Amino acid sequence: MFQAAIHAAQPARTLAAHLPPPPPSPGRTIVIGAGKASAAMARALEDAWPHPLEGPKGLEGLVVTRYGYAVECARIEIVEAAHPVPDAAGFHAAQRMLERVSGLTEDDLVICLVSGGGSALLPLPLAGMSLADKQAVNQSLLKSGATITEMNTVRRHLSAIKGGRLAAACHPARVCNLLLSDVPGDDPIDIASGPTVPDPTTRADALAIVRRYGIDVPPHVLAVLDSDASESIKPGDARLPPIDTTLIATPRLALEAAAAVARRAGLRAYLLGDAIEGEARDVGKVMGGLALEVTRHGQPFTAPCVLLSGGETTVTVRGNGRGGRNVEYLLSLALTLRGEPGVYAIAGDTDGVDGQEEIAGALAGPDTLARAWQLGIRPQDALSANDGHGFFEALGDAVVTGPTLTNVNDFRAILIAR
Repeated sequence: MFQAAIHAAQPARTLAAHLPPPPPSPGRTIVIGAGKASAAMARALEDAWPHPLEGPKGLEGLVVTRYGYAVECARIEIVEAAHPVPDAAGFHAAQRMLERVSGLTEDDLVICLVSGGGSALLPLPLAGMSLADKQAVNQSLLKSGATITEMNTVRRHLSAIKGGRLAAACHPARVCNLLLSDVPGDDPIDIASGPTVPDPTTRADALAIVRRYGIDVPPHVLAVLDSDASESIKPGDARLPPIDTTLIATPRLALEAAAAVARRAGLRAYLLGDAIEGEARDVGKVMGGLALEVTRHGQPFTAPCVLLSGGETTVTVRGNGRGGRNVEYLLSLALTLRGEPGVYAIAGDTDGVDGQEEIAGALAGPDTLARAWQLGIRPQDALSANDGHGFFEALGDAVVTGPTLTNVNDFRAILIAR
């Protein structure tokens, strides 16, 4: 089911149907983009483009993706940078991207390929801030327990390229956004912090989030956030060009592909939601309680069945473990089930990276806790230390996919076999 979810969201399968026509002569087609799937999206675009890649209807451009996620392209330059904590490669790529779209005309077309992870891959700070400032704030955001929507609101208001600013730089050329969603609710402004869509949130919203979570922000960065310079580009702003936005793949698409696998195996499949948020360990408790209700009382679903869900949980880091929201959820789920017979689960990030580890997620079953105790590992201690990755690696139950070249958020499945 996990493999089917990843396969369904591959850009090679989903992008071609949404291609815009090329601009009339003498217009150019410029391709820009950022995200873990953006290089694969660029390759899919080149493969499906119904015109010669060179010449008057050809393609040119620049896309930035995560280290290890590059795909060879003929005309579109692919740059790799760091994620989730940004680096100088992403900084320079963001600068070059703004340069690529400067001086365009209304005859030109900009195709923007955006997927999850693009926010960290385009770390261009506002004046008065450094890259080191962006890195520090991003680290604090990742540990704060803030939702992805809240984190991206702060990021947009500290960026010289996000929150619609890249779209404004494209003016007066037409902008066609092709987006691969990794966020609950699929709001384009939250995908890579919305570089090419207008932003309805304000700097006051960003300041409120910083205060709500006690996020560690240096005084000079707080001063930038509290200044007019931090305000993003709002809907209806005259600086915005014509913009068309299309979602080419979503978490729901991936969950439906997984459900089809379950049904072919003779199992009932229930989609519990593609936008579930909250603390990962709390979501694990709730899902574990639901599974126990099914096994013990046949309510609200009848076994055998599969419970599918997606979204993006959060982890408030208090311990010194290796983190990972999917493995934290799964460990909490296992502790709630306490070895319940006939219940198995998987949780993983469809981009192949859970937290900051090159591990997608993990598997759990009725013997998970017993095997840990036999190894002298205390599951509750691992959860308290935010060390889900260490826990499941020790059991040999980590799921390692390598770069999947897509990103439609978290995938969770609970198989109730009896």
